[in-house]
Amino acid sequence: MSNQNDKLKQLKTSSMDRRLSIAKASLLAGTRWAASNATTIFSSEVEKDKKRKKAMKQQADYLVSEIGKLKGSIVKIGQMMALYGEHFLPEEITQALNTLNNQTIALAWPAIKEHLEQQLGSKLHDLTIDHEPLGTASLAQVHRAVRKSDGLEIVLKIQYPGVAAAIDSDMSLFKNMLKLTRMVPQTREFDQWFDEVREMMHREVNYKIEAETTCRFAERLKADPRYVVPQIIHEYCTDQVLCMTFERGVPINSPVMLSLPQERRNQLGEASLEIAVREIFEWGEMQTDPNFGNYLVRLADDENGQDRIVLLDFGAIRQFDQHLLTVARNLIHAGYCHNQDEMVQAMTGYDFFDSIPQSIKPDMAKVFLLATEAFSTIANNPDLPEGVMDDQQRYDWKKSLLHSRVMQRASKSMASRYFSVPPKEFMFISRKFIGAYTFMTVIDAKTNVRKMVTKFL
Repeated sequence: MSNQNDKLKQLKTSSMDRRLSIAKASLLAGTRWAASNATTIFSSEVEKDKKRKKAMKQQADYLVSEIGKLKGSIVKIGQMMALYGEHFLPEEITQALNTLNNQTIALAWPAIKEHLEQQLGSKLHDLTIDHEPLGTASLAQVHRAVRKSDGLEIVLKIQYPGVAAAIDSDMSLFKNMLKLTRMVPQTREFDQWFDEVREMMHREVNYKIEAETTCRFAERLKADPRYVVPQIIHEYCTDQVLCMTFERGVPINSPVMLSLPQERRNQLGEASLEIAVREIFEWGEMQTDPNFGNYLVRLADDENGQDRIVLLDFGAIRQFDQHLLTVARNLIHAGYCHNQDEMVQAMTGYDFFDSIPQSIKPDMAKVFLLATEAFSTIANNPDLPEGVMDDQQRYDWKKSLLHSRVMQRASKSMASRYFSVPPKEFMFISRKFIGAYTFMTVIDAKTNVRKMVTKFL
């Protein structure tokens, strides 16, 4: 655990402080950029490209290290850009932004305690709170606690003071910063995407919505022994504090996971995939942040017991309209039947698809058929690679290398320019499935996803 010395005493939340640090960073980055461009005038094209890439990496790293010092929404904005930015940000920037996760420093206990006193008042005396945070993120940190009256183990997710109020100015800062550095093409899609991130940020700090969503998912899954959803303890919840029961489990990428028998891993994999399937086909809303930190696994005490997936975070929930859901279901159905004509047919009635010339839709359909190959079967899909699906129609996620195969096919597709900025809703759904695929790969599960969707089709 980090020692007291590397904790922040207080946050730089005044917009003046933040603006100055970032303006300084962007300006420096901008001048480096100009300098690197100037030195490449007489170089060959290959040399120019190499120098440009190097300069871009240096300045992206520099900006990220400056952002990392600030905490709060600006870091989260950077993380979201890293998560979804592969479609319209240069690779050097997304790589640098990806390192933001590991840079969050905890806020020291005195500052947190003062904040809790303002939020909870005398109720604070009901609890014994661990001063060391269980985890820190860019918008909040989590502390374990025990309720004195009955020993109930809980966690408090404590939002940093001033974070919610700074979102809009941080968004503008971030946008200006990218403009100043001239690293990002300013397009209409980029602006729309920025608005989307702004909306996500506002939802992320709205603990009332998160509490309601957690209760909704708990209700849906309460009779299913494969899942655990924390229970919200409303009396210790405020606008900036979310309180729920403490739930034990091991992380997905813990070595102990791989020592489980194959069958148990398959079942865990199926349980995690089934959530994604039900979100699209049954509930119409989705947890869109595929971060592994949002799951734990509570292992059974003995061989015959039930391993359970602990679902932790319901901050990034998206509701989808019926129209989009119908399109998504039709695409999955076409993948299930592995039928190219049906896939082309499914690509209609949505602005994104209607803007694509009919002539290149068959080519795009091939990319979608590949992306949905886990839903197909050996009988209807002659293109399935050798050994990727067994006779029980269980798909081997690790062996399939699906994500990189889809990416390769998409970049070669005649429709590649349409893939470069897909509509945000598709980014959420594909992110979710990439998250689920990665989950399968990490625990090396083989799952029959076809069986799950059959009942909905």
